[in-house]
Amino acid sequence: MTNTEIIEIFRLVGQLMELHEENPFKIRGYQNAVFNLEKCTQDLSILSQAELESIEGIGKGIAAKIIELNTTGSFKEFAEFTAKTPQGVIEMLNIKGIGPKKVRTIWKELSVQTKEDLLAACNENKVSQLKGFGEKTQESIKLSLQFAEAHKEKFLYAEVEKIALNLEKTLKEKLKLETVSVSGDIRRCLEVVETIQLIIGSDETEKVLDQLNKISNLEKDVKTSGPFAWRGTEKISGAKTEIKIYPRKKFAAELLIHSSSKNHLLSEGKGETILQSLRKKDFSSEKEIYESIGFPYIIPELREGLNEIELARENKLPQLVAYQDLKGILHNHSTYSDGMHTLEQMAVYCKELGFEYLGISDHSKAAFYANGMHEKRIIEQHEEIDKLNKKMAPFKILKGIESDILNDGELDYADNVLASFDFIVASVHTNLKMSEEKATARLIKAIENPYTTILGHATGRLLLKREGYPIDYKKVIEACAANNVSIEINANPRRLDMEWKWIRYALEKKIMIAINPDAHEMEGYWDMHYGVQVAKKACLTKEMTLNALTLKEIEAYFLKKKSAFLK
Repeated sequence: MTNTEIIEIFRLVGQLMELHEENPFKIRGYQNAVFNLEKCTQDLSILSQAELESIEGIGKGIAAKIIELNTTGSFKEFAEFTAKTPQGVIEMLNIKGIGPKKVRTIWKELSVQTKEDLLAACNENKVSQLKGFGEKTQESIKLSLQFAEAHKEKFLYAEVEKIALNLEKTLKEKLKLETVSVSGDIRRCLEVVETIQLIIGSDETEKVLDQLNKISNLEKDVKTSGPFAWRGTEKISGAKTEIKIYPRKKFAAELLIHSSSKNHLLSEGKGETILQSLRKKDFSSEKEIYESIGFPYIIPELREGLNEIELARENKLPQLVAYQDLKGILHNHSTYSDGMHTLEQMAVYCKELGFEYLGISDHSKAAFYANGMHEKRIIEQHEEIDKLNKKMAPFKILKGIESDILNDGELDYADNVLASFDFIVASVHTNLKMSEEKATARLIKAIENPYTTILGHATGRLLLKREGYPIDYKKVIEACAANNVSIEINANPRRLDMEWKWIRYALEKKIMIAINPDAHEMEGYWDMHYGVQVAKKACLTKEMTLNALTLKEIEAYFLKKKSAFLK
């Protein structure tokens, strides 16, 4: 089992014990275990009993349960509490805004055992009548359930990208064909995906279908499949999968059709739409299709029917930012707040990846839930940074902070503390239930603070988990432009916030964009891959990417920003 799977099982057992009103001391034991295991950087699946007991905060009992979990896939309390709890009630524990105690009240007093029954109870105004609930809680539950229903059977791009690409590779090898490609939403790099789609160009349909039926992680749906379309499920992810087979001569055209939005296909080239053009003859490649209508090749990420055709027609398609253009990584966390790895570990790994600098930005003190740093610890961290910078030169750690934007729009810390940082990422983490007017005013006040360098995850959204708070994007972006504040593309695949469509508007306003991983562990740096992909959809260039600046350039940029108001 992975560390994440083990931690989630312990978290669930703690919730189930609270649901069943077990001894609070035992419940706290599981909660503490989760807290301590989340900080562990070792692989829990291979550690011995003694090695597990040596982890801070992990005693003999928890260590034994981890061993049993790795050996049998379960342990006594896990089996006991899951057996006596309806599956639907367990699923209700994932509803945002209600904890185990409220779930128990709903279960026992309304006899509700599924999310569907809970939604019905909300619609019948039964939940608001329960003690400790009220109309606001009922409405919050209802919205959470409706959001979950609307997004069920959808996946984050990051959850299916590798699976789809591996499937493409397997089919190329098995079929000895190059005319196999991922298509659809995955090829366009959309943040959320419903179906894994591939296109195959082959004149041997039966051979292709035979190979598809032999792939162990694919399960065919006979009812929806046809003679030229295999449909079913990819077993590892559970995602719906669709693989269409076309004659080889039609491969390029069909790949373009299935890798473009409808608006892109209906855009006009030489007096006719792209779709009409590619129906006239056969093409050897997508590049040839675009050339036939007088356009340069348009990458799938841009085929959204926005302004890519106008840019192509005028030969003004930009040279988009690439991963190799990035010189440093900003917005990262260490064990000084809620990160899994030490400052030195984060810095060393960043240097090993070939970057010139690391921008460390642990949580500020208002984020007590994330071990936010009080002023004394800031001094300690800055002293360690100075020592590490001498040791690791020419690589450099830049002193940053992720300062909470407080409810009134002020930044966490006094001005003299804010002035001690090289850069400041300003983010909202609390009181997320705001009107558009409130959220917009809160962000703009923080943006207008002269110490703010980067606006972090602008809407606080968590894809497939919660919608972001509503904001007036234009007003927020225009405030960033007026105050020389960069905007973050938070590369965490569950955030990808600010949304790429609005990054385009930010670029119109000449705002620098930072592609930030918000890494809480060393492996989190690899999320930059997803940030670059959505940055391409936003038409972001190297020149407008903040962390594509060299160390010397970004130091000068930060200094100029601070000097403007410190004179």
